[in-house]
Amino acid sequence: MTAATGVSGETERSTTTHVVWASALGTAIEWYDFLIYGTAAALVLNKLFFPSFDPFVGALAAFSTYAVGFLARPIGGAIIGHYGDRLGRKRMLVATMIAMGLGTFLIGCLPTYSQIGVWAPILLVILRFVQGIGLGGEWSGAVVMVVEHAGNRRGFYGSLVQIGFPVGVAASTGMFGLMTQLPEAYFLSWGWRVPFWISILLVGVGLIVRLKLAETPHFKEVVERKEVLAQPVWEVLRRDWRSFLLAIGITISEVGLAYLLTVFTVLYATTKLGLPRQVILNAVVYAALVEFATLPLAGWLSDLFGRKALYVAGGVFTVALAFPLFWFLDTREPVLITLALVVTMTLTHALLFGPKAAFVPELFRTKVRYSGASLGANVAAALSGGFSPLIATALLGWTGTSWPVSLYIIALSVITIIATLMTPETARDALKS
Repeated sequence: MTAATGVSGETERSTTTHVVWASALGTAIEWYDFLIYGTAAALVLNKLFFPSFDPFVGALAAFSTYAVGFLARPIGGAIIGHYGDRLGRKRMLVATMIAMGLGTFLIGCLPTYSQIGVWAPILLVILRFVQGIGLGGEWSGAVVMVVEHAGNRRGFYGSLVQIGFPVGVAASTGMFGLMTQLPEAYFLSWGWRVPFWISILLVGVGLIVRLKLAETPHFKEVVERKEVLAQPVWEVLRRDWRSFLLAIGITISEVGLAYLLTVFTVLYATTKLGLPRQVILNAVVYAALVEFATLPLAGWLSDLFGRKALYVAGGVFTVALAFPLFWFLDTREPVLITLALVVTMTLTHALLFGPKAAFVPELFRTKVRYSGASLGANVAAALSGGFSPLIATALLGWTGTSWPVSLYIIALSVITIIATLMTPETARDALKS
């Protein structure tokens, strides 16, 4: 009996480990696909797809197309979440990877404004929309897959999936950093395309890994009990609306921070401060690399002390660092800039993003977990993530200084702190059936 139990336990741990790392790898590829667009928008897309505009207006236009991907994410979350709760988590994770990979690769193939005129930005918007649809179901599917395998260590195992974000940031920013070493003419003609083209190879690897994943035991139980819902999205809005609104609230600061720290800071440093691109790109990469350690640490701590404690701490640190972040950037000193991004990313984004992989799915029942997590996270992403670089750029253009951006960061954080205080603690409870 003991031997059988031991073998069963080893098999379960082996399955969980495989699911975690397969999900993390796939998520890293998906984030790479999505994030290279943000770096490209800050560095080059305004020149190639909106060249008739003033540079500042061109940047606003580029960030507007960046926001399109986030507007598509709730739509993708609703569609993919619906089928994820009806057909299974695994099938949808394969579908999202295909959608993201094709959209990203084709962006790298697009003719520019000088070649086909207004059709260039139109096609760019369409492909960005496709990217958003794919990512709308990717993150939630990956974390639901892990959380439903993870037993009582959901915070830690879920946070390992979150490593995909800093991997994507480091890989996408690092790839562009490498390409910017080319002569300017080469970078503008073909160098910027290479990061997009590489995506197709990464997606091939990710598909092979994901096709080997096992469906979650929780979803299998729903199927066996014949409790699969016909309209899970409608069920979320009808019966789980409070959890849906809380998921938006606890997510809104983290997702806004993610893109302010990795996208807007690139624009701010290169245009407002006139720094070489490599200085800020290196700083972003180093900050992302530190999150390799801080995200799992935050997830582990959330299993010990609860999700809410980590979220409140992250919110308070965000308020405290909103102004010092830009004070350090304004020094124009590479070491201080890197230090500012590393500390800010660690004490704000990591404390929120690490536990999020468990916190958001735990708010919903198994029958609607994929749909609920997708809608909550992606509506928040549409409200703050996609528009945060655009809003920050507009605020910077309005005043010529960073203080309104700091106030914007504080406002997002206050919303998250209030939502966290209203959310029940989920760390020590079993998943809702």
